[in-house]
Amino acid sequence: MIKLDEEGTLLVGGQENNMEFEELMEQKYSERFRKPRVSWDEYFMKIAEIVSERTTCLRLRGGAVVVKDKRIIATGYNGSARGLPHCSQVGCLKDHLELKGIPRGTGHESCRAIHAEENAILQCALHGISSDGATMYATVSPCLACAKSIINAGIKRVVYRSDYDDDAAFALFKEAGVGIEKLEE
Repeated sequence: MIKLDEEGTLLVGGQENNMEFEELMEQKYSERFRKPRVSWDEYFMKIAEIVSERTTCLRLRGGAVVVKDKRIIATGYNGSARGLPHCSQVGCLKDHLELKGIPRGTGHESCRAIHAEENAILQCALHGISSDGATMYATVSPCLACAKSIINAGIKRVVYRSDYDDDAAFALFKEAGVGIEKLEE
């Protein structure tokens, strides 16, 4: 017979075998089980970081996760359009632009890769899943082009880990009422 008395003492078998509940927990479970659970934001960000490991872009490992009602509805990473060769296979088109004097952080339209945020939104569209009211977790803050897609996809909150070269998206998010916050490590 196992039960707790009014003081929280665990009664096992009878009075002579009593053991405080806390002592039993101390003996039974190691420190790793007593650590506090990660927050939902940290949980989904860690998943976005794993997604970024699929990146084929040579310049930036980007990952994104779209979440609605605490459920993942889509993921995306930096990579080429479906069926096209990856940058990791044929090289980066933007390297050629830099050789022509076009600075880093510009020329997005000339890039072979699609950013993680756009790929996640496109996955929602491809599979007929609404992202309206969702939260996006991105390993890097969105660029201006991705910000426009995020706004039009109805995503209401963006959580990111590190800063991108392009910070123009922040003003656009504010104007559109999309919350954005950096999740520190």
